[in-house]
Parts: sequence; structure tokens; C-alpha cells
Amino acid sequence: MQALFDEGAPPPCPSPFNLAAYVLGAAAQTPDKVALAIIGPHGAERWSYARLEGAVRGLAGGLRAMGLAPGAHVLLRLGNGVEFPIGFLGAIAAGLVPVPTSAQLTVPEITRLAAEIEPAAILAGPAVALPDHCPAPVLDIAAQRALYAGLPAEYAMGDADRAAYVVYTSGTSGRPRGVIHAHRAVWARRMMWEGWYGLGAEDLLLHAGAFNWTYTLGTGLLDPWAAGATALIPAAGVRPGQLPQLLQRFGATLFAAAPGVYRQMLREVPHLVLPALRHGLSAGEKMPEATRRTWAEATGTMIYEALGMSECSTFISGSPTRPAPLPASGYPQPGRRVAVLGPDHTPVARGTPGQLAVSTRDPGLMLGYLRAEAETRAKFDGEWFLTGDMVEMAEDGAITYLGRTDDMLNAGGVRVSPLEVERALMDHPTIEEVAATEISVKADTTVIAAFYTGAPVDEAALARFAAERLARYKQPRLYIHMDALPKGANGKLNRRLIRQTYESSHGQA
Repeated sequence: MQALFDEGAPPPCPSPFNLAAYVLGAAAQTPDKVALAIIGPHGAERWSYARLEGAVRGLAGGLRAMGLAPGAHVLLRLGNGVEFPIGFLGAIAAGLVPVPTSAQLTVPEITRLAAEIEPAAILAGPAVALPDHCPAPVLDIAAQRALYAGLPAEYAMGDADRAAYVVYTSGTSGRPRGVIHAHRAVWARRMMWEGWYGLGAEDLLLHAGAFNWTYTLGTGLLDPWAAGATALIPAAGVRPGQLPQLLQRFGATLFAAAPGVYRQMLREVPHLVLPALRHGLSAGEKMPEATRRTWAEATGTMIYEALGMSECSTFISGSPTRPAPLPASGYPQPGRRVAVLGPDHTPVARGTPGQLAVSTRDPGLMLGYLRAEAETRAKFDGEWFLTGDMVEMAEDGAITYLGRTDDMLNAGGVRVSPLEVERALMDHPTIEEVAATEISVKADTTVIAAFYTGAPVDEAALARFAAERLARYKQPRLYIHMDALPKGANGKLNRRLIRQTYESSHGQA
């Protein structure tokens, strides 16, 4: 049997459509219900659906009054606060295209991105780096908040296939790539509600991530709001060890986090009492079986994993109604059409490793990469979008993740190109060659490591050097000096051999 799985077509997206209007639809039915609670040990800041929609439409009215052209880019340079989702939805409501970016990016990093994005306006938070020499007007937090109570804009309705927002992901070329998503992308996320979450209007979903992480934005905010549920987000400064108390105190029924957060919680609070919790959700990187097992023993609940990418969000997952048999990540969600392809880009037999592909007709699939037509074309092959993930499909359709076809790194659930890390470190005057790779430091933990040649350098000095050029999540945690870096016959760095050699010599093989 071919490694091809067709779960039927999803219902078509309504037209005309606006992502923000759809996401905040519950404001008309349940205006006083809590849409968002920003929670901490000392209480919560609560936003009702009516208050949230009012702020979004007020900001949209202010942006529209600035005379920005429809479809213009709005750069989001915002920290971990409610201003982030309001800015994101406010721009979309106004018919603009928000471009969220990590608050950790340095001035050189965001300056390079801004030259590509060409923003018409910037929404800025305190102590967040802004691009140099960018002529776009900047609205600080005070200016944004002042617009929340302003004249509300009507939603800019239109074709569901038009661009709605851009998110950045690392490309295999080593350059971060802007992924352009259509308004319909949020409608396609409905396939996750039963295919992964088991989400309903009665749920209180606590997502452990920061507002400005795309995993939080989709799973933690947009989906609960679209379903009429309540989103719970930890306040800035909340540690993983404090999350169990918050889960219990605020009655969370669903919990979403990256695997590393689950590990830290279990390490700090091994005995968890969470009577309201139905199950956990995990994405961003492979969930270690040891972590999954320990969580189940500590809480009596399951963790359902999902596999996806920025270009199509998650489309493979386990769920309460269809748990994934270990070690599989899950099944194609209802409405998805996926295949496992061989080198000739045709489906292989089930049980045979190959590259995971999703149908180009999937409504959640990106429109393309920003100003990167060649790289966009390379990802599309007729019926299929090539993910670059190596998987194996079982006879019943379960998908087991095997790794990347390239050397992409995973930093706490965020994909990082080794080429980007290497280029930054090559600016050091004594480094001759460098290879960045992801290594296992214990059974369920990996970190980014930099292997380099040239004169040995103090590790703390290298860490400071990297901190000036790379966002925190891109910075290596280990620096290992080598006399020479292994290369293949074609002269390319053999990062896999570097990783395997290091892990074998340090007992992590």
C-alpha cells in the first residue's frame, strides 16, 4: 500500500472573510466571557471578548487613519504582553499585514529583516531592538494603547486567499524566510480542534509560551478564541516550576507547551495535582518518551503530540479520540491529504522511510516565501509541498518522525539554521572554521553546540561574542575547539559525523 493518506476535504472557507473578524466572532455571542487571562502567582489580568474586540478594532481604526495602503506590512516589535495579539489582530482587521518578530532579535538582525519587510509602520514595545535607518513611523506602547478606545474600524473583508500575515522561519539557505499566510490559514486550523486538541467553548487552555511565539499565537490564542474558549497565558517572569500551581488555581482544562517545559515542570514539581486538566499538548520538537511517561504517572493525563511547520502549522497529531501508537507522532488530521515521498517525489510503500509532503491544496498551506520566489518554487512539486521532514507511515496511517533531510537545528521548538549561527561566529578574528549542530547532552535534552578551529578561545568570551550578534535562542550553549572539522568528499561539513562523534565520546550515543 502506498504511503498516501487522504482524510477528505475540509469545509470551504467563507467568503468574504477576515481572519480577525472570524477569530473574535464570540464577542457578539458572549461579550462578557473572559477571552484572555494573563495569570501569575498574585492574580490575573482579565480581558473579556468585548474588551478585546474593542481594543483590536480601535487600533485598526488608528492604523487606518494613518493612511497606510491596504496590504502594507506592519512590523511587530513587541514583548510578552497583551499588546502583541492586539497589534497582530488590529493590523489584520484594518486590512494590513502584520509581521511578528522575536523580541530577542538584535539590532543587526532586525535591521536586515526590515530591509526585506519594508514596513509601513512599526508597533514597538519597551526595550525591544528596532531597525536602524528605517523610515517607517513607530508607535510605542503608549501610542498603541491610546488608540484602543478610539473610533472602531469596520473589518476589512475580502478574498480569503489574500495575504493576512507573515511569520519568519529559518530557511535551509541560512537566511530567515518570511512565510506569507492567507486569511484562510486560520479557518484551516479548525482541523486541529478534533484532530489534536479536543477543543470546545468550555475549555480553559493554558499555553506556557510567550505571546510573541507563533506556537502561542496559534494554539494558545487564535484557536481558543475562534472556538469561544478562554486563553490563559502566564505573566512575564513566571517560571516552569510555578505552572503547576497556576494550572490548578485557574482550573485549566488543556495545557500546551514545548517538551522542555514539561521536563522542567516535572523536575521542579514531581507530584502534580491537576484535577481539572483533561490532557496536555506538545509541539515544536519531538516529545521524549521518558517525559511523556513521567507526566502520565504524575498527572494521570496524556500528552498529545503534533508535527508541523511554520509553512502549514500542525497537520499530523494524536488526539483524545485517536491517540498515536508509540513512537508515532500521530495521524493526518481530518481534512488533510499527506504522503511520504521517495527521492523521485512519488509515494513510497508504507513502512518505508521518506520525505513527508502535504497537498498543495491544503487551505492551511502558505502562499509562499517573502521575496524568495526560487525557494518557494523549490518547495512545491506538482501536487505536493515538500516539508523536509523524514518520516515513516505505518499501515494504519500513523506517522513516525525520523529527523530532518537537512541539518536544521531545534532551539526549544524554534527552527534555527546552522548556517546563520556559523556566519555570526565566523566574524570572530581567531576562528577559522565553525560548524553548528544540535547535540544530545542527556537522554531527553539537546542543545546547540559550536565546533570550531583556530586558536582556542575562552568559552565565556565566545558566548559574549555570540550574544552581540544572535538572538538568545540561536546562541550555542557549548563551544568545542577542534583541530579540524570532518568533511565529506564534496568538501562540505559533515555535521552529522561531528554530532555522532561527540555524543559517542560523551556517552550519549
